[in-house]
Amino acid sequence: MSTSAAGGVTRLYLPATLPDLALLQRLGTLPVGDDVVVAPDESEDAEYDAMTTAAEVSAYRVAGLGPGQRRRVVIVAEVPRTAETVGLSDVVAVHADPRDVPDGVDPGDLEDLGWYATQEIPDLLDDAGLGRD
Repeated sequence: MSTSAAGGVTRLYLPATLPDLALLQRLGTLPVGDDVVVAPDESEDAEYDAMTTAAEVSAYRVAGLGPGQRRRVVIVAEVPRTAETVGLSDVVAVHADPRDVPDGVDPGDLEDLGWYATQEIPDLLDDAGLGRD
């Protein structure tokens, strides 16, 4: 597991959608679902594989969403080992598509996600029409 020995912190890769990210922004927390991905170790390859796996799950979740919201999202958070929720303050980064996933494309054929710092979350949501009211 990708867990830091000091403090028992685990890095989670949560498959998500833009509406999920908006909910996290609004409520401050999201539940950790059964589809969460944890890297087996802290190597760059293991973490990349975990992020890619979470992105593939996200691709299936965005298929039913409307235009402008069909972007894969992976929320990366560092939480205590037994966490059942992720708080906005736990998020260390967000990976997302810059534009909608085309219909009918195999998730394995999609390009890598872009990296967004936590302070860019409001802009990412605004671009999708899910920003602040």
